[in-house]
Amino acid sequence: MTSLVNAALMRLPVRAERNDVATLTATFVDAGPLFTLLSSSNHQILYGRRGTGKTHALNYLAEYVRSRGDHAVYLDLRRLGSTGGLYEDSSVSPQERATRLLVDVLREITNGIYQEVLAIESRFPDALEPALLALEQLQDVASKIRISGSLVHEVQMSVQDWPKSPVESRIDSPLVASSQLQTQDDATQPSVTFKRTESGQERHVVHFGSTAQAFVKIIGALPGKRLWLLLDEWSVVPLELQPLLADFVRRCLLPINDVVVKIAAIEQRSKFRNKGQAGDYVGIELGADMSADLDFDDFMVFNNDAEKAKIFFAELFYRHVKQFIDEQPEGTAQAIVSSSDFQSKVFTQRNAFEELVRSAEGVPRDAINIASLAAQRAVDELISVPHIRVAARKWYQRDKESAVQAAPEALRLLHWIYEEVIGTRRARAFLIRQDIGRSNALMRTLFDARVLHVIKRGVSGRDLPGVRFDAYSLDYGCYVELVSTKSAPSGLLATDGDLAAEVPADDYRAIRRAILDLDKFESNDIPGPGIPR
Repeated sequence: MTSLVNAALMRLPVRAERNDVATLTATFVDAGPLFTLLSSSNHQILYGRRGTGKTHALNYLAEYVRSRGDHAVYLDLRRLGSTGGLYEDSSVSPQERATRLLVDVLREITNGIYQEVLAIESRFPDALEPALLALEQLQDVASKIRISGSLVHEVQMSVQDWPKSPVESRIDSPLVASSQLQTQDDATQPSVTFKRTESGQERHVVHFGSTAQAFVKIIGALPGKRLWLLLDEWSVVPLELQPLLADFVRRCLLPINDVVVKIAAIEQRSKFRNKGQAGDYVGIELGADMSADLDFDDFMVFNNDAEKAKIFFAELFYRHVKQFIDEQPEGTAQAIVSSSDFQSKVFTQRNAFEELVRSAEGVPRDAINIASLAAQRAVDELISVPHIRVAARKWYQRDKESAVQAAPEALRLLHWIYEEVIGTRRARAFLIRQDIGRSNALMRTLFDARVLHVIKRGVSGRDLPGVRFDAYSLDYGCYVELVSTKSAPSGLLATDGDLAAEVPADDYRAIRRAILDLDKFESNDIPGPGIPR
């Protein structure tokens, strides 16, 4: 049984798009009111770092709304592109690149709606023809092109050769012998031909008004309540093009009553609006045009609510492992019947599973990878705390540290934070002023790489009333090697020094004394000894 479960953990898919729809539906786990908020008919932007479950949630949402009679189009923006859709080509103007992007988005939306129409044909045969006609109009909008640019008038002169007409002279007289003079001189005469040519750059043209009208006709033709457009991986779009794509969404989609738009994005890599000089803007104004009230990190961070995090991850692993076991020939006899049953049959003790939850820092993809590495070490044994700790350190080095090493300044900041927080203050969490932490590019890099985690927002400093801070913690894999040594951060290891002891929760009183001043980092040119390897 143990080897079978460990094999299941090793084979867990780490990306939702690799699963079929049935698997996504069977393995989705709600986290508190997350899905209740997500399934509302409000336009929303879903924030969350990579691996927090945005793709899984959107795919589950698509199936959920279809089961209720609505239509859903899920669009992965990573898959867009064509021979003319070179969004990163800096030699092309942002407007032209954005227009190419919009054309590709429109085509993918059209394809998605077409699949929805085919799916309902058997149940609503009368809706097929009007829906296809409306789709044809949208396709026309997406495919219109025109020639624009300067006109070039070309004058072409050609010289043609031709002979003059022959001239004959004849004298007939009885007194003079007759004679005949014939001349045929070859000569040239110019012939000027004018040729007007029109040249310029071929450009796609997207007219927002006609596009919106086409969508209105499609909604009217579909026999459903609403059309849900789910845009995933927003942050892969080049940053300078995002406001232009957002402007298309705002003008063409948001005003339509029966269209619901959900966008999944990474906050640190997203830009939804460009401000104008007179209060106008291009893009989407957060809070006014669309709400940004969902952050997946807030629902699953262990430090925010330990019990909810353990319940979520126990159910997540149980559903994935159960499905794998049930598919095996010997699965029925060795079934796991509940999430608590999963914990008892996989881990040596309860705190071993809690250690896994803590090591994930609220990121399901990290939890799956750490569990897989721990199962590889355990092989036929139950998974223990040492297995989790070694696996977490290995995953940190393989996935997170290597990503930060590509940004030397961010790596230097990480070393400085490590020395200040763990080396000097003997803690693993610290405070940064909200305005500074969120605007600092290096902090955003570390957060995006998941080596720093926000564990509490809006903390007030004891000695600085009225000033708000965000509480960050260093990743579990960053410090876990120290938990059994004399260099272990205080408060992070039980006093008896037991290697298998649970890492205790953070002491927020200690965090309040760990306010970091990034100005000191800017003046510090020598990095510390760094994180132990």
